Amino acid sequence: MQTDAVLLKGPEDLSVQTLGLGAPGENDLVVDITHSGISTGTEKLFWSGKMPPFPGMGYPLVPGYEAAGEVVEAGRLTGFKPGDRVFVPGANCFDGAFGLFGGAASRLVTDAARVTRIDPGLGAEGALLALAATARHAMAGMDKAVPDLIVGHGVLGRLLARLTIAAGAPAPTVWEIDPQRAKGARGYQVLSPDEDPRRDYRAIYDASGNGALLNDLVGRIVKGGEIVLAGFYTAPLSFAFPPAFMKEARFRVAAEWQKDDLTATRALVESGALSLADLITHEAPATDAAQAYRTAFQDASCLKMILKWEHHA
Repeated sequence: MQTDAVLLKGPEDLSVQTLGLGAPGENDLVVDITHSGISTGTEKLFWSGKMPPFPGMGYPLVPGYEAAGEVVEAGRLTGFKPGDRVFVPGANCFDGAFGLFGGAASRLVTDAARVTRIDPGLGAEGALLALAATARHAMAGMDKAVPDLIVGHGVLGRLLARLTIAAGAPAPTVWEIDPQRAKGARGYQVLSPDEDPRRDYRAIYDASGNGALLNDLVGRIVKGGEIVLAGFYTAPLSFAFPPAFMKEARFRVAAEWQKDDLTATRALVESGALSLADLITHEAPATDAAQAYRTAFQDASCLKMILKWEHHA
């Protein structure tokens, strides 16, 4: 089998190429992808060449870990059937390319254990499930406080705010310095940091990826408050120790989602408790992938870019 896939040969060297696919086994699915999302976090770092050394990294690579599509072949041990609508968090199934993360392709072969059934009615929004699960992973679990301040009103920040409200907690405050991105709040307030006088936040979730904010954030928490690093940071992080000492500040790193996060997030979406609406601002046919990736990373008005593989010839 073959697939048309986004191939990143090096920094800013991206095109759609035809690649061979490994043969599926009895535990595998063959999935025709209809929509794949472009991550402005990790994928941007690979695209720009700024990603620090990462396990499994190498060029050429197929990026993408946000894909939704339809099962066209199902191995006998998978429990799936052709026609099932699924979310696929990438795949490592390509001849001649690293599958990191391997979701930006018209067809994938993947272990069924990695795949999650989704409502066909989600359409392109089905590709957002991993990002929503990442937000849920940052918040869910024992001894984790929901955010009362979120830094950054991108897609991750919006999902953190929506999940906070879905949990029945008080609506958080969100910081955003870009007036265009400050729009679109659903039941919570978006402020510029200099408009916010509060210095008694219990839990601040940083979704900006800007490590230079740490000293300011330490000054905004109550004694014993927590700062959750929910973004991805390429440079070493540092902060002034005396203020953090006086506050007895706690820092927590939120990593990638786990399978139970994906399952719980899907249930929230399907029940209507969590909306994925109004997060996709741009869509493009996969044939225009090179420009779509550039737009996703360089156009501040682009919250989430989706590639449409159903239009790829």
